[in-house]
Amino acid sequence: MDAGAYDYHLPEERIAQWPATLRDRSRLLVMDRRVGSLDHRVFKDLPDFLSAGDLLLLNESRVIPARLFGKKPTGGRAEILLVESAAENPEPAQRNYFGMIRPARAGRPGSIIELEDGWRVVVEERALEEGMHRLRLEGTGRVEDLLAHCGHMPLPPYIRREDTEEDRERYQTVYAKQPGSIAAPTAGLHFTKELLDKIRGMGVCTASVILHVGPGTFRPVRERDLRRHRLHPESYEIPEAASRAVEETRRAGGRIVCVGTTTVRAVEAAAAERSPAGPLCPPGGGRTRLFIHPPYTFQVTDALITNFHLPRSTLLMLVSAFGGREEVLSAYRTAVLQKYAFYSYGDAMLIL
Repeated sequence: MDAGAYDYHLPEERIAQWPATLRDRSRLLVMDRRVGSLDHRVFKDLPDFLSAGDLLLLNESRVIPARLFGKKPTGGRAEILLVESAAENPEPAQRNYFGMIRPARAGRPGSIIELEDGWRVVVEERALEEGMHRLRLEGTGRVEDLLAHCGHMPLPPYIRREDTEEDRERYQTVYAKQPGSIAAPTAGLHFTKELLDKIRGMGVCTASVILHVGPGTFRPVRERDLRRHRLHPESYEIPEAASRAVEETRRAGGRIVCVGTTTVRAVEAAAAERSPAGPLCPPGGGRTRLFIHPPYTFQVTDALITNFHLPRSTLLMLVSAFGGREEVLSAYRTAVLQKYAFYSYGDAMLIL
């Protein structure tokens, strides 16, 4: 329960600043919990570790170019990150959002930030969530068109460069469909359509869920005691087809392989709400603050594909709950020594 137990040393040069030249040529560290082994492979070798009858669960949330730059009345620069709609039933014309602003002094209630194309952001109030504000966008046209023309991909702060046109494609999975995330479900970045076709051709089923990634992805755990930390709520949905696929796979004895910590949180959040006589991962959705850390009993996840995560992050804690804290941190130390690339654009890990 001590956040300090999830620290590790990572040299700055191991943080990937750019994606791999080819998605499926990223490295893959395979950790087998049954025998305690580590295997150094390439991501395109993933089919070697899957079997007919397994189910690969994907998060089809799509990253939106939600990062905007504008000017304060003083002429200084301000940065806005639109996190989510502030309406209970958002519509395409919805213009009220919760968002984050830098520098902090630009986020005073009543402040106005001028954007491009005649748009502006009005800060209506500071919300209760840490660093969040209630914002109103004013302008002519659709917010979607503003973001498409003026928005930037919300690369995480440890990528120390501006986003490029390449990021519009590469900071997005090839199967992304439902817009709503402000960070990529990064484990999925390694898949190509050809690799997915090969996996399906083996008799491995695939199904999609949705969890829209929010700012909690970037926030470190500042509380020493993990039980005091609260995650920012994130929206998720389990389609009927995914619920049925989980049920059929478990009944037939196949493995449920979750692609990414976001997929894990979606299915485990759904499982936590199941009725005793209902399906393991019931269809439906909602918002979840589920914080998975040791000790935790996974109800759905049998194997996990994930990237390497930040020290003291909730994502590392989730992976540690699944693979064992000491075992995972030992694997991370090996990955550092073997010069794996870390974080969003970095290499991948498969935990069996």
